[in-house]
Amino acid sequence: MTNDSAHLFGHDAGANLLPYDGQVYYHSLIMDATRAAHYFDQLLATIPWQQDKVVIFGKQIVTARKVAWVGDPGCDYRYSGITRRVTPWTPGLLALKAVVEELSATSFNSCLLNLYHDGTQGMGWHSDNEPTLGIEPIIASLSFGAARKFCFRHKKTKQTVALMLDPGSLLIMRGATQTHWHHSLPKSALIHHPRINLTFRSIIEKMEKAKRLGAGS
Repeated sequence: MTNDSAHLFGHDAGANLLPYDGQVYYHSLIMDATRAAHYFDQLLATIPWQQDKVVIFGKQIVTARKVAWVGDPGCDYRYSGITRRVTPWTPGLLALKAVVEELSATSFNSCLLNLYHDGTQGMGWHSDNEPTLGIEPIIASLSFGAARKFCFRHKKTKQTVALMLDPGSLLIMRGATQTHWHHSLPKSALIHHPRINLTFRSIIEKMEKAKRLGAGS
């Protein structure tokens, strides 16, 4: 139990938000507004934010959105044709990780942080289905700052599900979600404030190596 656990309230995730082929649970508020604002300011000031780079049709693109990749040693992460070198956890991120792990009943070894300066920055349809994350990865997304709309779209039926991600909320994607659904953060001209989200995940190769080392001790 961390010190932040005292700030948890109203975190019953309720029913699965997806109608089929996946599991998504939304904890509307896992900390009060004051605590959420504190973490937003801390993350904005202390994280070594960098513009993201992706490879599209063989061409490297630099995005307006900024990112950081944090995790255990050895947890480098490759997506969109670029390898992200891991940087160490900060005390604040470790505290948040402990809270997220408690609510999700899952251990994570890494986290992709995203900084969207306003509603002109978003994320198109995609799935977090890189092989390094394993089959049916569990991904927990913690939001701070501006509330933003978040959408899911089934890859075959094209059915959509949408919700608002409020500051201090936690969204957990489980099961076959990444196999059957895309998700996106749509742009909006009505959003004038920044948003930070932390997507906790696990690099499977790192976990398997740790298990092998533990078995041999």
